Amino acid sequence: MRILVTAVYSVVIFIFAVAAFSGAQTQTFSTSAGPVKITPLNHASTLIEAGGKTIYLDPAKPVKFAGLPKADLILITDIHGDHMDSDSIKEVSKADTEIFAAPAVVQTVTTGKPIANGETKTWQGWTIEAIPAYNLKRGPAEGKLFHDKGRGNGYVLTYGGKRFYFSGDTEGVPEMRALKNIDVAFVCMNLPYTMPPEEAADAVKAFHPKIAIPYHYRGSDLTVFQKGLEGTGIEVRLLEWYPK
Repeated sequence: MRILVTAVYSVVIFIFAVAAFSGAQTQTFSTSAGPVKITPLNHASTLIEAGGKTIYLDPAKPVKFAGLPKADLILITDIHGDHMDSDSIKEVSKADTEIFAAPAVVQTVTTGKPIANGETKTWQGWTIEAIPAYNLKRGPAEGKLFHDKGRGNGYVLTYGGKRFYFSGDTEGVPEMRALKNIDVAFVCMNLPYTMPPEEAADAVKAFHPKIAIPYHYRGSDLTVFQKGLEGTGIEVRLLEWYPK
């Protein structure tokens, strides 16, 4: 009887998890290699699905991963707990899961493969470019920055001719502003750690993606970001990254 009850409980938990996942604001983008589905999970945690493969970007608490697909690839941007969470990495991993991460992350997540600022890797039809992510002026004290140059990555992921940018923890640095041919940009904005919405909008205008989606925005007024991009031809999509 105990085994039966446990089995029933597990099935119920799975059903609720799948139902919650199905209701998420998944965005589907067409590419020459087939659709790419991108689902906001929480804060920086993102699920990417294409070609029968599953990628997680920065899987971390408080996301509940029960019932979600296991990872074929995990990408990690930085060492902070809202990006690098060992418990969540273990939860979404399977025996053959690969991890690409900034070198500072690999020192902790020892199974990962380092990809440093400016490097490019290929994986299962994807091209993965590591873009510098860092602070220009904001930090915890005079002369210190929350994110030092060279430590964290943003990523440009290319699949079937479409280019998806995930900024990671950064201000509007020159490397972001110099990006080319970005179809969809996921851009952070939160103080005091990265940048406010008006600075994010200004940076986005510089590289002019087709679609801009705020993420990692806890506490930010997204209407400021929207207004900052009015009249530019850039489509702004607001997704719910902090489900109740």
